[in-house]
Amino acid sequence: MTIKVFGHKSPDTDSTGSPLIWAWYLTEVKGTPAEAVLLGEPNTEAAFVLSFWDLPRPAIIGDVAPGEQVVIVDTNNPAELVPSINEADILGIIDHHMLVGGLKTKKPVEITIRPLACTATILHDLIGKDLDRAPRAIKGAMLSCILSDTLEFRSPTTTPHDRAVAEALAADLGLSIPDYAAKLFEAKSDVSAYSDEALLRMDSKEYTIDGKELRISVLETTAPKLLLDRKDSLVAAMPGVAAADGADQVLLFIIDILREEATLLVPDPLVKRIAEASFGVTVEGDSVVLPGILSRKKQILPALKI
Repeated sequence: MTIKVFGHKSPDTDSTGSPLIWAWYLTEVKGTPAEAVLLGEPNTEAAFVLSFWDLPRPAIIGDVAPGEQVVIVDTNNPAELVPSINEADILGIIDHHMLVGGLKTKKPVEITIRPLACTATILHDLIGKDLDRAPRAIKGAMLSCILSDTLEFRSPTTTPHDRAVAEALAADLGLSIPDYAAKLFEAKSDVSAYSDEALLRMDSKEYTIDGKELRISVLETTAPKLLLDRKDSLVAAMPGVAAADGADQVLLFIIDILREEATLLVPDPLVKRIAEASFGVTVEGDSVVLPGILSRKKQILPALKI
């Protein structure tokens, strides 16, 4: 039986690259057939990484069969996984997010959750010296994941170890980190082909605060004007997306990578109340700038309250 390796829905670079890295390791090093798959279309940056490194585009799956062997990377949240995940035979979980709970395994399994900025950094450590055997594309995917998740070391989630691993990979590959990161972020910022509804779901997580079900969406970009010019239509699309996804509202944070700040769109009194209570700001109008806010995991989710 071939093991399926996958990350969360709305796959970003880490949830696209890490399954490919771990499937390579299981297949080529451990001799256990494994296949990377995705739970949705990769975002523009992840698609660029696949093309740049000539990596195969993983198949997209909507569910798993009972008893199917899987390894989960870059999430441990059942809400971000396929509907029948607890019917699968989960062999392992490798992640860097807070422990949510709710996953069920059929037997004791290997679970690795470490406080690092990127799942690919954890994979680097687990693979160890065997990474010397990896093709350039696998090392390139690993570097891409780390640069993406750390926003080229700007994110407060970045640890010295994430940076050291990225710098070692870049040296091995003969790449300039600033030059390559600029290409990544340019690809991340190109969202012209996406509908407003797709943008609101592109990099989002479900979260509950004080009884309110929220979809917390983040769009990281070096060209925030392209998104802010669509502010009215994005706001207009929020109620429909929230209703379809069983949420009370969508919170959209537009992250300006270069200025290191976030703009939160404020479509209604609920979001205004959340913004003021969570970030100590006074909201006037339909958006508010939050200086220094870059990380959903470390700065946004822990702060949210009503």
